[in-house]
Amino acid sequence: MPVGNTSTEAEKELLVMNEKPFQLIVWNDEVNTFEWVIETLIEVCGHTYEQAEQCAYIIHFKGKYAVKQGGYEDLKPPCDAITERGIGATIEVVVN
Repeated sequence: MPVGNTSTEAEKELLVMNEKPFQLIVWNDEVNTFEWVIETLIEVCGHTYEQAEQCAYIIHFKGKYAVKQGGYEDLKPPCDAITERGIGATIEVVVN
C-alpha cells in the first residue's frame, strides 16, 4: 500500500461533497407569508429586497427555488437558520 493513502470512505465522501456545487432550496408552504420569507432571505442570505421578493414569488408559483448556490459547508448555516424560522429548506446537489 502506498504511503499516505489512508483515507477512509467518509473522507472520500467529504471530498466529493466539497467538489460538487450545491443549492439551497426554499420550499413553498401555506403557512409563511411573503413578507416573512422576504425578510428571512434578506437577513439570512444577504439578498436585496428585490432579489428576495423575486425569489418569494418563484417559490410561491413553482413550489421551490434555489435561493443560493455554493459548497455544502457554506450553505449549511443559512439552511439551518431558514428552517429555524419555520420555513422549509434543503440542500441539494446541482444536477447538470
